[in-house]
Amino acid sequence: MADETEPAVSTPGAARPNRRKVREGMVISSSGDKTAVVSVVERVRHAKYAKTVQRSKRLYVHDEENTAAAGDKVLIAETRPVSKLKRWRLVKVLERAR
Repeated sequence: MADETEPAVSTPGAARPNRRKVREGMVISSSGDKTAVVSVVERVRHAKYAKTVQRSKRLYVHDEENTAAAGDKVLIAETRPVSKLKRWRLVKVLERAR
């Protein structure tokens, strides 16, 4: 019998891959403290007409250092709930507004 204290067969590097979503979007508003509102545009193909349609969503993003400003292009990642609406965090600012 196997010892109960030893873990089952473990393979190195078999850690669970990161399944969190990552999106790229444009900052609409950064007036809140440590919060930015990001518009993410998704391009999907219409099921019946096969035309490409743009759908946009407003996502509330946690911005710890208040680095994002309106018009910036940012990279955001899904995270645990930070507040009532914030489920995303700012990863980095890709392009500053001109």
